[in-house]
Amino acid sequence: MISYFTARGESNRLDDSSRKSLRGSFVQLSDGVTHFELKGPAGGQLVVLVPGLTVPLFYWDSLVRELNGYGFRTLAYSAYGRGYSDRVEASYDYALFVRQLRDLIHTLELDGPRHVVGASMGALIAMAWVQEQPSLATSLTLVGPAGLEHQLPPLVRLLRFNTFAHYFGRFLGQRLLRAHLANEVESSERAEVLSEMVLDAYTYEGSIYALFSTLQSFNLTRQHDLYRKTRLSSVPVHLLWGSGDRVTPIDKFDEARALLQPAKSFSFADCGHMPPFELPEEVGKHMVSFFHDFATDSNIMKVVDSAAALPEVQ
Repeated sequence: MISYFTARGESNRLDDSSRKSLRGSFVQLSDGVTHFELKGPAGGQLVVLVPGLTVPLFYWDSLVRELNGYGFRTLAYSAYGRGYSDRVEASYDYALFVRQLRDLIHTLELDGPRHVVGASMGALIAMAWVQEQPSLATSLTLVGPAGLEHQLPPLVRLLRFNTFAHYFGRFLGQRLLRAHLANEVESSERAEVLSEMVLDAYTYEGSIYALFSTLQSFNLTRQHDLYRKTRLSSVPVHLLWGSGDRVTPIDKFDEARALLQPAKSFSFADCGHMPPFELPEEVGKHMVSFFHDFATDSNIMKVVDSAAALPEVQ
């Protein structure tokens, strides 16, 4: 495991004092403090939003408004090392992130049906959590899921060497992050909003360490067996993708569909890696239409009847 370091540009320290002025709620879990927001009607079916590699919970804001408007309750949170969750000194692997999700749902005592949504790396965390506890998920939506590449880019592979990762992270980590963010979305305007949202949290000590530890420890390639196991579970799957995705390229869409055999799937034109951020209204309608098929509450079904059937990729 790479040793802990503070990168250039990380001038703030995240603690109880600094969190007093920050938006959202905080809860102590087994590995550290987690930043979260629980919104929407208390009686609404719960949608759990699992984040990707770099983004804080604010990534979901526009989609949250859409889902709340349809009567759903939403749980958004920042993974360890992201947003205003703790920068834990640990191996940022599957076990850490799945444990965080499990602990959060248990600690907040969120009973009842749960629609689980995972984006990019978060899709792998969501699939792993569903494998662990399939009876606790009503449905699973995967957005631009990671894990189908056979190898990482050359620079990321170099980060597996601790000395290189430590030096590169301290002095050039912020530059690498900015370059990555520039590839996330299609619109330059949305790219600017995204960078401002993400980079604010990366002024806190240990942020680049957490990112680099994730790139070292979290297996983002050759996760085909996880996809196959997800297909064999009893949880219905919804697959969404941006046609202009340059991070998890759209050319993996057909492979993902073959592995998952989702109940519904759709690709969004003129959209990059982040459909919930780029096209929240359209994504919200697709999700609500999908959730409608698995709604168990008659009041919820009445609310979501307003979401008309949408085109589906067959």
